[in-house]
Amino acid sequence: RRQIVFQDPYSSLDRRQTAEDGLHEILSVHFAMLRQARTARIATLMDQVGLSVREAGALPSALSGGQRQRVAIMRALALEPELLVLDEAVSALDVCVQAQILNLLAELRAELGLTYLFVSHDLAVVAQISERILVLRQGKVVDSGATSDVLEGPKHAYTQMLIDSVPGPGWQPSRRLH
Repeated sequence: RRQIVFQDPYSSLDRRQTAEDGLHEILSVHFAMLRQARTARIATLMDQVGLSVREAGALPSALSGGQRQRVAIMRALALEPELLVLDEAVSALDVCVQAQILNLLAELRAELGLTYLFVSHDLAVVAQISERILVLRQGKVVDSGATSDVLEGPKHAYTQMLIDSVPGPGWQPSRRLH
């Protein structure tokens, strides 16, 4: 199974439905579970993504961008995927919230044994989350391999341009969070 988490969780969430209600609906459609079992599963998911009962009971408009992204991740995890596709999943978040979500993703990968397909133009983010990298330009692969190998010795000018575009003084591709 695979699930996707989009860049803008607000557009993928039902604006009239709380995260908890949405999860009850997802679980009742995809799994034969009694309400009590769904409630327990939702509590586990909330704990895994770091959401409180208040946040899970709020409408998307009452949540911050980071909280909405946690809800989107929680919804994807509800279906017990083996592969999670993250399409620019942190690009709309400020740097502090990005770091929190990236740390959460690293924890979830370790805890649940997930595989990520992480789509991003931000190589600083890619360096933090990825073990392997594939650089595409106009739909064609221009660089691929272990993340550190590609970022420290790019084979294509486009990859070098992406590396050079990372903001911040003294960023080094080898400086990773994990």
